[in-house]
Amino acid sequence: MLKILVCVSGGGTNLQAIIDGVKNGSIKETEIIGVICNNAGAYALKRAEDNGIPGYVLSPKNFESRDEFNKAFLAKVKEINPDLIVLAGFLVTIPEEMTRVYENRIINIHPSLIPSFCGVGYYGLKVHEAALTKGVKVTGATVHFVDSGMDTGRIIYQKAVEVMDGDTPEILQKRVMEQAEWIILPKAVNDIATGLIKLG
Repeated sequence: MLKILVCVSGGGTNLQAIIDGVKNGSIKETEIIGVICNNAGAYALKRAEDNGIPGYVLSPKNFESRDEFNKAFLAKVKEINPDLIVLAGFLVTIPEEMTRVYENRIINIHPSLIPSFCGVGYYGLKVHEAALTKGVKVTGATVHFVDSGMDTGRIIYQKAVEVMDGDTPEILQKRVMEQAEWIILPKAVNDIATGLIKLG
């Protein structure tokens, strides 16, 4: 059984996609053992609660320094003791020590086809705004392993999504979620759980 910890900052739609996959059997041999959120008011915590998953709030704002937060964050993750950490819209930089301790055991979903529109400053709607400004005809989402860089880890899956005339960042964001993110993130978790993708 693959024990996963999901880290999220907002509404938790990708978390929900994983919850649904575990429930309907499309994600096999997987248990969500915790959700960490940096925003106490995030709807993701309600999703966790509704599904009997322990939820934890850990925000850099509640610590004297980023270093103290990083230590507390790593300590909490070690206490939860997951096999895999899934970043599902988590807008907090992962401490370098955590990427070392959990090397090849952290995956992230990013709402573009890496290496396009990724790295520092590219998150959430900003990614889709950049794609529309550039005028790309195809965008998508990427699941990748997390290393000490920003969106630089080994790519696991990508899925392309067409950009339509008249798209706003919000419309494009929704299409990328529905046609790419909610498909390839659960697939990656399942393929890790069933041994198709090896950790470590």
